[in-house]
Amino acid sequence: MDTLQDQVKAGRNFDEPPLEKWHPPLSGEIDIVIRSDGSWWHEGDPIERPEIVRLFATILRREDDGEYYLVTPGEKWRLQVESHPLLITEIDRVGDELVATLNTGKRVVLDREHGLFLDPDCEGVAGIQLNHGLTALCSRAAWYRLVEMAEGEGDELLVWSGDVSWSLVGND
Repeated sequence: MDTLQDQVKAGRNFDEPPLEKWHPPLSGEIDIVIRSDGSWWHEGDPIERPEIVRLFATILRREDDGEYYLVTPGEKWRLQVESHPLLITEIDRVGDELVATLNTGKRVVLDREHGLFLDPDCEGVAGIQLNHGLTALCSRAAWYRLVEMAEGEGDELLVWSGDVSWSLVGND
């Protein structure tokens, strides 16, 4: 009984549900497309309610097959992603850490687990690794802000977050 009470007191984490624990069979395809500009579309129309996009983003994961799915404990729906499923709208320095704000409003500290990468398919713009196999690409404004924060010159253009650094110079 004490364990049950502790679980009830802890409440649910609606911002980060335990997707790694959910393995329902494929329910099918859903006509949702996440466009490269970060907008979500359903049956050819934009999803205009940010609350719906935020909700869907919390149950989105990319699996080993490279496909994206909306997952609940009982259902799994495949959807289409044109480039990256999420967009970084802002990059800020908070103390010695870099914090990315996503188009869903979620804030992510850049660290070893959530590291930067340069995407050659998107003109070398930086993105970050997220949980559940997801990625987020910098918007133009966030990319420019990140470059402004970089230190060094030429092949040594680095950004730091805590004790981790990443190069903003691609290795073509």
